Amino acid sequence: MIKILKNILFSFLILFGIAYISLIVYAYLPYEEIPIKELASANDKFISIEEREIRYRISGEDGNPNIILIHGFGNSINTWRKVIPKLEQHYRVIVLDLIGFGLSEKPEYYDYSNKNQARTISLFAEALNLGEFIIGGHSLGGAIAVHVALNNEQTTGMVLFNPGIITTGVPEFTRYLNLIFPFARVSAKQFSDRDFRVQFLKNSFIDPSIVTDEVIDNIMLGVKTEGYMKGTTSMMNKFYVANEKELLPEINVPTLIVFGQEDRTKSLEEALTLNQNIRGSKLTLIEKVGHYVQEEAPFLVSESVIKEIQYLSGGG
Repeated sequence: MIKILKNILFSFLILFGIAYISLIVYAYLPYEEIPIKELASANDKFISIEEREIRYRISGEDGNPNIILIHGFGNSINTWRKVIPKLEQHYRVIVLDLIGFGLSEKPEYYDYSNKNQARTISLFAEALNLGEFIIGGHSLGGAIAVHVALNNEQTTGMVLFNPGIITTGVPEFTRYLNLIFPFARVSAKQFSDRDFRVQFLKNSFIDPSIVTDEVIDNIMLGVKTEGYMKGTTSMMNKFYVANEKELLPEINVPTLIVFGQEDRTKSLEEALTLNQNIRGSKLTLIEKVGHYVQEEAPFLVSESVIKEIQYLSGGG
């Protein structure tokens, strides 16, 4: 009996070893990357912040209130494409790709924590000489926006679009798994797979027809860029403690929460908790849309933000 158990254990270890080696081989298969500037369009601008290149775009008239919009995890400035045409009639809209995403630089050695990303955004705003601004963020971008609002005195207001504050939408076990070699690189490789990204996005939309080839083409630009694999692997294999929920009572800028009620990763209870914990905040609930509220209901989202322009600009 003991001999049989030893043979079973030995066989299991052999199979585990083969599977683990196969995983390493998959993770380190050759991966072609393209210089960022070769993928940029005529509308893209770039600025160096602490020697890191950031892609951004600005639209709207000077003199209108500035609003900086931050995308979510794995996304880019393209997520704001449907709300910009309406918002730019009332705001000066600044959209950017976070460090590590889109066509911004993807350094291997960078602090990818929400707090440090917020610090970089503050430096970005200062470099553009924006003066006062409203900060807005979707999903991960919402969590980063909280740090901007708390630490930058030029912030007059904040807009949170289904933010990743109460929950991130990322299974907790994956954060631990990515600390084990080579799972962080496997995760980076997985996010570079077009079919995976299509399914991942479609699961986040109530109306999956919005996820067109053009939408995916724009998202896949980021994973083609020079430095993607090393930078994303570095981002994935760090365990950053998120503390935005406990920071909510400290927020003292006018805050608008725009929340798609059919979000499959975030409950309506989260929206209510945000509203209850951010002093004086306003909550706009939008029916029949999911996590990507700004893409599924761009008209209603734009109207909500425009309606509160005086409030978000600090005018009451």
